[in-house]
Amino acid sequence: MKKSERLNDMIRYLNGREFFNLNDLMEKYNISKSTALRDISSLEQLGMPIFSEHGRHGRYGILKNRLLSPIIFTMDEVYALYFAMLTLEAYQSTPFHLSVNQLNEKFENCLSKEQIRQIHNMKKVLQFEMYQHHHVSRFLDKILKSILNESSCRIQYAKNNQEKSYHVQFFKISAKFGQWYATGIELNTNQYRVFRCDRITFIEEVETTSHCSIDELLSRSLEIYQSEERIDFEVEISEQAKDIFYKEHYPSMKIENGNKTVIRGFYNPGEEEFIANYFMRYGYHVISVKPQSLKQMIQDRVEKLFNYYQKI
Repeated sequence: MKKSERLNDMIRYLNGREFFNLNDLMEKYNISKSTALRDISSLEQLGMPIFSEHGRHGRYGILKNRLLSPIIFTMDEVYALYFAMLTLEAYQSTPFHLSVNQLNEKFENCLSKEQIRQIHNMKKVLQFEMYQHHHVSRFLDKILKSILNESSCRIQYAKNNQEKSYHVQFFKISAKFGQWYATGIELNTNQYRVFRCDRITFIEEVETTSHCSIDELLSRSLEIYQSEERIDFEVEISEQAKDIFYKEHYPSMKIENGNKTVIRGFYNPGEEEFIANYFMRYGYHVISVKPQSLKQMIQDRVEKLFNYYQKI
């Protein structure tokens, strides 16, 4: 580890401590006593408010009534943080009360002119796909708060020109292709549900004594999702099609690589069309499909698409 990297890491390490001694630094960074002393002197020059206590059990302390030295980022760390901010631009809404532009301005105020020039150049040459949505998810912050509080919510949900009420304990927020989704357990039916967040028109956190922990809900989520009438499927694909699976798949699916490449999983009654549409993406890479009902559903979808294109 270079000295600059060691000092930067040392600042983070010592920021969380009130006292330390030379042995702490020697053991953590595998350095000699003389190197540790030089590093402490360098930290003081950088502005870290260190003082020493002499005596048999001498040690160093950090003044708590003064600001600690700011964290110094390497250029790679600056790139990584800036890239993370760029990904936020793909979302019309976030669970955080912030403006991406204001966050970017604040971030750049912490950088040197050369670092700012470098990240601006990076933005010109670094491209990644973003799916811009104009759907606003107004309650992401409240959903996140309810998850962290392990509390339930009463929500109004609009779909197909109808609005329904649900009593839900959310346990996960996810984003896919620029769109936010909240996963939870509908408490009245104990059913696993995924809600598109922009369709939630009202939310109210409810205090209740009967709730589950986040870890319990996460561990039980797939079990709860499976209905007693679930249908197992097995679709063999060519090895070249593995990338399609890794780019997008669902929690109820897994891929097995051996002599054959097989996607196994299940779907509940009413989800056949959804699963058929998913496997149509694999095109000629599908080798076999089980059960026959799923294969027939895919054939029907292909036939309808063929007939449509004949008419236009």
